Amino acid sequence: MTTAYDLNKIKFATDEATFKRAMGLYESGKVTEVEQLGEYYSALVLGTKPYRVSVSTRNYKHGHCTCYLGERDTLCKHMVALALYAVMDGKPLSDEAKQLSNHVECSKRCEVLSKEELAVVKKAITESMRYIKPYRGPSRTWFANQDSLSEGCNRLSAIVSDLPVSRQAADILVKLLLRLEKKLSVGGVDDSNGIVGGFAGELVALLEEFAKIDPLCIDAFESFCGKKYCFDWQEPLVRIFDERD
Repeated sequence: MTTAYDLNKIKFATDEATFKRAMGLYESGKVTEVEQLGEYYSALVLGTKPYRVSVSTRNYKHGHCTCYLGERDTLCKHMVALALYAVMDGKPLSDEAKQLSNHVECSKRCEVLSKEELAVVKKAITESMRYIKPYRGPSRTWFANQDSLSEGCNRLSAIVSDLPVSRQAADILVKLLLRLEKKLSVGGVDDSNGIVGGFAGELVALLEEFAKIDPLCIDAFESFCGKKYCFDWQEPLVRIFDERD
């Protein structure tokens, strides 16, 4: 099956609870009678009762389901389950594919990235930052913009959670925080829901953990010192830098 989206798109653009429920439906063989009808996939998904479901080949959030949520034009687990079938073509999900965490965690690995690995990380961050877009459109597109912010932060969470603890990685995280600050202060990003700000707070907590594991990471915090910012994310890190031994 051919779609304009892939597994990562579904993982990072769907809320965690809905994705996990959809994954359960897919893995238990509840997605049946799948067929492609033009630019849509159609299936019978066996939930509380059989539901007739369709999703677009271009955007899995566009479609319909006969369940309570689907009838109200809300993305449901049945639609996401069908989208999973479309991108996986019915094949089993790997353990890595099933791993999902939309929150920043510390890897606790202490190592340095190679030049090639560093380049891959920087490229992935740049690509993910494209989802954190400015908003200047009509009110009817505001929710889509907020969904894009969530997807960008979810993608970034996966990247930074896999970083090893090192001064090198601390530099990457500090630069990411500064890029987010610029996006919000002068880049036109509407963070009314606090999506980006919440992610920034998790980055700060991650850097604080880095500092405990490897004090050399504290040197990276100097970039925040002696400067004024629109947000106070950097204050705990400036304090750690000022109070270090």
